[in-house]
Amino acid sequence: MPADPADSTPQTDKGAHAPRPRARSRPGRMALMRGLAILVWVGMLVFVPFAEKLELEKSFALAIVGCATLILLFATARASFSLLTISLLVITLATASMLKLEFLLTPVLAPDLKYYINLESLDWLVRYPMLLAVTGVALILVPALLVLAWKWDEVPVAWTLRQRRAVLMRGLGLLAAILILAICLSPRGPFSGVFNKPMWATITDRSYLTAFFTSFSDTEVHIPQRSGSSDTSISWKLDTPLRAPQRRPDVVAILEESTFDPRILKVCTIPQCSLPMFQPDADTRASGPLTVHTFGGGTWTSEFALETGLADVLFGNAGLYATYSLAPRVQYSLPRAFKAAGYRVIAVYSHSGEFLNARNAYENYGFDMFYDGTDLGLGWESTDEDLYEAFRQIYSDEVEAHPDQPLFIFTLTLHQHGPHMDPLESLPAPFDKPLFKGKFKPPALDAWLNLNLGNYLYRAKLSSAMLDKMQALLWRSGRPTVLMHFGDHQPSFDGAIHAIPKSVPKAAGQNSSRVTYFKLDTSYAMPKLPRYEALDITYLGSLLLDAAGVPKDAYYQANTLMRDRCQGQYLNCKDRKLISAYHDYLFYNLKVLKDE
Repeated sequence: MPADPADSTPQTDKGAHAPRPRARSRPGRMALMRGLAILVWVGMLVFVPFAEKLELEKSFALAIVGCATLILLFATARASFSLLTISLLVITLATASMLKLEFLLTPVLAPDLKYYINLESLDWLVRYPMLLAVTGVALILVPALLVLAWKWDEVPVAWTLRQRRAVLMRGLGLLAAILILAICLSPRGPFSGVFNKPMWATITDRSYLTAFFTSFSDTEVHIPQRSGSSDTSISWKLDTPLRAPQRRPDVVAILEESTFDPRILKVCTIPQCSLPMFQPDADTRASGPLTVHTFGGGTWTSEFALETGLADVLFGNAGLYATYSLAPRVQYSLPRAFKAAGYRVIAVYSHSGEFLNARNAYENYGFDMFYDGTDLGLGWESTDEDLYEAFRQIYSDEVEAHPDQPLFIFTLTLHQHGPHMDPLESLPAPFDKPLFKGKFKPPALDAWLNLNLGNYLYRAKLSSAMLDKMQALLWRSGRPTVLMHFGDHQPSFDGAIHAIPKSVPKAAGQNSSRVTYFKLDTSYAMPKLPRYEALDITYLGSLLLDAAGVPKDAYYQANTLMRDRCQGQYLNCKDRKLISAYHDYLFYNLKVLKDE
């Protein structure tokens, strides 16, 4: 019996159109992906470009994101893929900037791509589980999502490169988008205003996209230009250079991480704010407020200022990367000045020497030995007591090995590094309860500042005790000794410290956030050193040489004269012609930086 034709047709149709269900689902997947892409892209615009600080920065960021999206859209003809790719790149950049700002007080900048993409940075990253987790998730999820977007997003027939009209349209669109992007990124273009902000304002105002893209325009080291108006008649040579004493003293300089005298806070009048480390005594030859060039982070810039007498902010954006960009070019340094006087110069570092190129930088500065945290078993969680024990052993070994040679030892602490968020109840009395309860408004800020201040003051008490032990160790040695300690920058308390009124000397300038402290003691009698209302950190080196009685080279003679002529001030010195003459002498006479 022949088959019924009515039965054969459905069979044929069924076989011929078996993939039809999948074909019907493809548009659904495309619609889903495009909906997701649009949603993510709009959300990205709201939370990143529109979150920039200034209106001009918002417009700049929107223009950059818009052009980048169009470039990718014209290049691939895949709408979902283009929107998602740009969105995820911008979100990743903003997230990385927020995290970097949290830990290093600077957002992601263009030079980071050169200086931080290495194995040393990975070693730093693993110390922060949250950063490592975020990085791991991003490296897995982002590529996976983009692969799906590419697979589920078909190129419209009219946009395929097989169509002449499409080739012309996409080509012209691509060129136009690239041209507009180039104009937007030009420092002389319509957004020139975003390129003219001071470096530290650029990197701390949380305008992440603006900071990143504007930093591409200026990544080179810039030396202050020769001033045609500077007074060339000014002498930069001391009339009566100091003579070295018969027995040169040991010199120990200690950088106290995230430390300032809390008494500059108007609210800090309780006994816990008055610590010996901030108070002069019979052995003190110089002390007072110290003006630094960073806030909340950037310790390496304060290290650079001490070791070289130079301010990183003089050299443009690249100055922020002093350990990479400036250290290899330094001609004069404090370690070299001590070595010229017969000293053995040693650095004791609290964490890895690979962090921000520290080991190489210190070799460039002229140190004979560099002990880092890896060598000493120290790390991010080490206390000042741990550091003291490591220092005690190194000092003992060095004195035994070089009994007749004076020592210059630079030491960096880490215990005061943020965050300052241990629960108060975990601290000993009286720090286990809010010390300034009700002093700040609103209540959330009051709780936050009491938490951070309690932690800070407790750690400062431990630091003060460690310094007492350090001084006792050095004084007992019978070797004449200079001991100086200073704060590298104020802690940020996640920006909340700005809510606390401060009282700082007028000589420190208008930025009260750049004021820390220094104190210099000697184990031997000597006249007190010059006192200044506030001392710039770039002068600490020449002050140490004064205390030790070490002869100064041409550079430190000029540094001393500048220190005295501007009463301890530097960048905020009112005599601008004097600053110009000083810079002309340093950079064009002495050539303090080697050519690259």
